[in-house]
Amino acid sequence: MRHVLLAICLGATMPLTSYTDDAVPAGPLAAATRALLDALDAEQKSQITFEFNNPERLNWHYVPKDRVGITWKTLRPEQREKAVALLKVALSDKGFKKAETIRMLEPVLHELEQGKGPTRDTENYHFTVFGAPTENGTWGLRYEGHHISFNWTAVGGVVIASSPQFLGSNPAEVKDGPLRGARVLGAEEDLGRSLVKSLDDKQRAKAVLDATAPPDILTGHDREAAIQKDLGVAYAELSSEQQGILLNIIQEVAGAQPDAIAHERLAKIRATGLDAVKFAWMGGFEKGQGHYYRVQGPTFLIEYDNTQNGANHVHTVWRDFKGDFGADLLKQHYEDHANQEHPREHAH
Repeated sequence: MRHVLLAICLGATMPLTSYTDDAVPAGPLAAATRALLDALDAEQKSQITFEFNNPERLNWHYVPKDRVGITWKTLRPEQREKAVALLKVALSDKGFKKAETIRMLEPVLHELEQGKGPTRDTENYHFTVFGAPTENGTWGLRYEGHHISFNWTAVGGVVIASSPQFLGSNPAEVKDGPLRGARVLGAEEDLGRSLVKSLDDKQRAKAVLDATAPPDILTGHDREAAIQKDLGVAYAELSSEQQGILLNIIQEVAGAQPDAIAHERLAKIRATGLDAVKFAWMGGFEKGQGHYYRVQGPTFLIEYDNTQNGANHVHTVWRDFKGDFGADLLKQHYEDHANQEHPREHAH
């Protein structure tokens, strides 16, 4: 996938600094973000907006904790309409439904914990904007709370990053109450188990790294994802049917994003080579047994973990090794812009 570099100043209303042939226009996301901002009063705007380069932009997490930004509980009805509209632009229909169902699991957790756990609140989810969301500007958006973290970065009219992306579910399967039977991340679980159980002995010897799963995703909430060991069974070593399952896993996780972003992710993976993508598993093979898997390629990592609360508590994440928060493209831009301001002198 080719990168096109245009020398412009960050924040300038000119074309994108760096983008792929599958560039995703930022206009709709910027317009929906501005619509929310325009509906807020001055105090609310001061709470939701930060400078683009504020270190807080990289301070992502997925546990119950204090966060900056504005929450659902502080929004008036007409403002909530704008917030919902923003999420429906920022996410796919599937992604929006997953995120909303995850929020609705907070009362379920409250009942399960009988008040002994952290505060559970469906409205304690935060919107935060970094920079000015102009159509061609440099800015970022975060939507985050317990078991949800979405991060988008836009430069010069293009969404250059949509990760880290985290979704979690506790319980993974609701056993009682109005949401009984709900499995927000059930497809991710079923696809992973289907693939590992389909492997023959030779494939399984490569794919299964340990009989015990780790207690959580290995990258945690690190600001920069570490490339995991190059272990597992490679795409090229799978049958066509198994390759289809592996692609379905990738598509399921990518599919929380709008079609344009999901397609851009898949195009990038194909461009760097599907054959190098590896699937690795740890833990038991049966439902109810703690398990973990990852899908890793040269540019990206998907992690899935279901070990906590009797293997009924799922964490999933999508990371881009150089693209989280748009880091690689922004760095490239800064370096290019600096070189243009201070060109090397030619020897005479």
